Amino acid sequence: MITHLRSCLSIIIFALSFNVFAQNFSILGKVVDSENQPIGLANVVLLQGEEKQFLIGTSTDDNGYFNLVNLNEDTYYLRVSFIGLQEFEQKIILTGNLDLKTIRLEETPESLDEVTVVAKKPTITRKPDRLVFNIENTPLIEGTTLAVLKSTPGVIVSEEGINIKSAAATVYINERRVQLSSSELMQLLESAPANSIKSIEVITNPPASYDADSGSVINIVMSNNLVTGYRGSVQTNYTQGVFPRYNAATSHYFKNDKINLNLNYSYTNQKINRDQDNTVNYFDNNGDINEVWKSNVNRNTWSEIHNLNLSFDYFIDERNTLSLTSSGLYTPYFKYRLKNTTNIFDEDNNFLSSFDADNLSLDDKYNIGTDVIFKHEFKNKSSLTFNGHFTIYDYKRDQSVFQDEPLDINDSEFRTIANQDTQIITGKLDYRLPIDETSSFEAGVKYSFVNTESDITRLDIINGIEVINNNNTDAFNYDENVFAAYTNFNKSWDKWDLNIGLRAEQTNIEGRSVSLSEINKQDYLNWFPNVSISHNLHDNMSVYGSYKRSITRASYTDLNPFTFFLNENTIVLGNPNLVPSYRDHYVIGTNFLEHFTVEAYYMNYDGDIVELPRQNNETNIIAYTPTNLDKKTEYGFDFSFDYYPTNTWNLYFVTSFYNITEESNFGEGFVEQSQWSNYSSFNNSLSLLEDRSLNINLAIYWIGKNLQQFQVIEDRLASELSVSKTILKRKGVISLSVSDMFNDQDFFSATRYLNQSSSSFVDVDNRFVKLGFSYKFGNTKLSTNERSTTAEERDRLKDFN
Repeated sequence: MITHLRSCLSIIIFALSFNVFAQNFSILGKVVDSENQPIGLANVVLLQGEEKQFLIGTSTDDNGYFNLVNLNEDTYYLRVSFIGLQEFEQKIILTGNLDLKTIRLEETPESLDEVTVVAKKPTITRKPDRLVFNIENTPLIEGTTLAVLKSTPGVIVSEEGINIKSAAATVYINERRVQLSSSELMQLLESAPANSIKSIEVITNPPASYDADSGSVINIVMSNNLVTGYRGSVQTNYTQGVFPRYNAATSHYFKNDKINLNLNYSYTNQKINRDQDNTVNYFDNNGDINEVWKSNVNRNTWSEIHNLNLSFDYFIDERNTLSLTSSGLYTPYFKYRLKNTTNIFDEDNNFLSSFDADNLSLDDKYNIGTDVIFKHEFKNKSSLTFNGHFTIYDYKRDQSVFQDEPLDINDSEFRTIANQDTQIITGKLDYRLPIDETSSFEAGVKYSFVNTESDITRLDIINGIEVINNNNTDAFNYDENVFAAYTNFNKSWDKWDLNIGLRAEQTNIEGRSVSLSEINKQDYLNWFPNVSISHNLHDNMSVYGSYKRSITRASYTDLNPFTFFLNENTIVLGNPNLVPSYRDHYVIGTNFLEHFTVEAYYMNYDGDIVELPRQNNETNIIAYTPTNLDKKTEYGFDFSFDYYPTNTWNLYFVTSFYNITEESNFGEGFVEQSQWSNYSSFNNSLSLLEDRSLNINLAIYWIGKNLQQFQVIEDRLASELSVSKTILKRKGVISLSVSDMFNDQDFFSATRYLNQSSSSFVDVDNRFVKLGFSYKFGNTKLSTNERSTTAEERDRLKDFN
């Protein structure tokens, strides 16, 4: 053992001595395509001597840059390649540090159609402010966009939405915010095929160019365009959960020297089931249990959804581009039926009474957003981009509620009609300047105007006649103006990377309740700094740190002072007095030994906006109300392991131990709750057969007992197994997936503080089998420029509860 250690020590000393006398030259450069757009992940290989023996290799970063270091004076051959482009090779006689400036890869001739693209393994790249999950030409692109997100490290996809651990994530496509409300976003990602995705960026510290309320961001990066021609695809899938679901989609893309045109359409028809058992302990004035209400709630949702996305680029000349993008979602049929059976017991569990309540809602909504973008590139490689955006969002709900009390004594029947009309207008101007090969500067300004007009009318049905209930009839108008400006700088040198930025936003808000003659105004100026820095200690180890301040504004629906009745005893209340919440996010971490990452983080929330169930022990009513918490903190430690036993087999494991603490004063007392939790995920991807046409992916997620909005959520285990096989000369794909194999994804929650005591068990319709088929036609070697563009304000659109 001692002899072995001495040998290792001698080798290390010899290597260090050699490095002292080495000349340590470098070769750097930038790789672009025929349109001078940077090419990320291009292969850069250095061959030594006239025999062209392999010496070292690397890949370009997202901006197209590469840097080969620790080189001696010698003769080399540099070889640069990227799928779909002609290979570049140059002989180099190295006598000192060499900057090759820009290397342009030209388009491959039309014979590219005969090239067979072999699937490669997904890779994970960690940067100071984000994790990049590269999936281009991997088996993951044969599924849906939502399935890709489920496989992305650190991302949690559930019925409630898309989270990065406990924090809600904002979804972007090509650095532009997706234009839909939370429920619409889930529907879009489930129906959208993933075959044009290049990578998924999990950005925990977005730069200042992102809007200030982008606390944690998922940016879906679409593939670059490579060759001219036409490409199309059709896709369909059948899902069997509690009820069957259907989806069909088609995409068409065309490019020539002057235009890019991308058109996507999807149709979804589905019925979703949800069962829930609730228990509420109501107290008397002495704090003892007076009555126990046990409810069984069944909810079914029927929907038909049409989604259309258009992207059009016109290249005026080599320096000017005009783009038009539009995204529309139309839901002509949305039916929501809720059946509630409640049994009431005394404190000794003796039956007292019961009632039934039926709630039927019919919705009609559409959501259309359009962007006009003009980009000019200057001779010094800087660029100026203008983005004008307009959104129109119209939502109508017709709701009927009937509550059947014992002996027909207190039966109630009523109808509510609710409308929401939202218009958003924004304008952005962004300037980007590459200072040199290793640094760049960005600056921009933005103005947004939001107007929302909402109204609700309650009609009590008395002896078959509809009578207006003035206590629950109102109209609410909301105006918001935001002026923003930002600057951002990034720099790379030696083994350091730095990104620093600052954003300022001036917000003016006015909300007016017409029937109550109440006006709520808010005016505030906020500064949002961000910084991230990393240092490569050596080839197998780096350290990094970051800080980001962000804001969360309330959704327009939450600000409405309306009362929505699920039944006479369960209501949803808006809160026009909500104020923005702020988050400070700190991270330090290290990557080492190629496969490992350890990270520590701390988040402090000031005024976090949460929807809390509040029970009234005198009226036996539970009201779900959005509220600002006084304080919330979260801190924890993450550990991840990424390993490829073979070129066709990937193992990824991550585990996180974290603590959440929530504090608030509810008037009748101060509440503080704290809970440690664990989140762990394991992903196993495997490609089989000689041509790797059979692919298997297994994902298992453990979400331990955790605290959410003063509710304790018990352990959950989620799982998904998917298998895909390419057929028809790699133009067709059949897929089969199974979700929630262990039937342990449903969850139990409990609320216990002050005079609040309730619990529920939720059985979600997330156990299903899905069978899918897709087929590509036209020039199947094309990659599209599909993207979605919008103003960030659209993300706060929210359906009525």
